[in-house]
Amino acid sequence: MTRSISPAASVGITTGGSKPERQRAIRALVATETIGSQQELADRLIARGFAVTQATVSRDIGELGLVKVPRADGHVYVLPETLAPAPGRPAASAPARSDERLRRILADIPVTVGRSALILLVTGSPGTASVIAQAIDESSLVDQEGTLAGDNTVLVLFADETRLLRWQARFDDIRSTALEARTP
Repeated sequence: MTRSISPAASVGITTGGSKPERQRAIRALVATETIGSQQELADRLIARGFAVTQATVSRDIGELGLVKVPRADGHVYVLPETLAPAPGRPAASAPARSDERLRRILADIPVTVGRSALILLVTGSPGTASVIAQAIDESSLVDQEGTLAGDNTVLVLFADETRLLRWQARFDDIRSTALEARTP
C-alpha cells in the first residue's frame, strides 16, 4: 500500500491549532514584530505551523480589533490596547488626564495643524483621526469645546481666541516632546 503525504505535511505545516491558539499567536506576532500586510501575517503563521489562508487571517484581524497605523517604515498592524484603554476597563481606572497616550500617538502619526477662525484642523494620515481625537479628549488639553473626527482630520473647536492659543501652545509642546522621543 502506498501512502501519500499531503503538501502541508511535506513542509511541516500542521493542520492543528485551534482558533484561540491562532489568535494568541497573532497577538504575539503583532506585539513583537513589524507586520505590514495580511499576507505577511499569514506567512508568519504558516512558518509557525498554522494552516491559514489570507481570508482566515483577515477575519482574525477583525475579531482581534487590530489597527493599522503609519510608522516610519510603512503601515503596520498594532494591538488596539496600545492605542486605547482595554475594552471593558472603566474610564475611572485610567490615569486622570494623562498626555502619555497622545504623546505616543503623535510619535507614531505625523500631523499638521491648520486654522480656520476658532477651529484648529489636526490632519494625520488616512484612518487616524478618531484615534487622535480620542487621545486629545483623554489628555490634559481641556480648553477645547470639543473634537470632531473625520477620516484623517480632527476639528478642534474653541469658544474664544485665548483658549485656542493656549490649547495650541500646549499641543505643540506635547507634539515636540513626542517628536524628540521618536528621534534616536
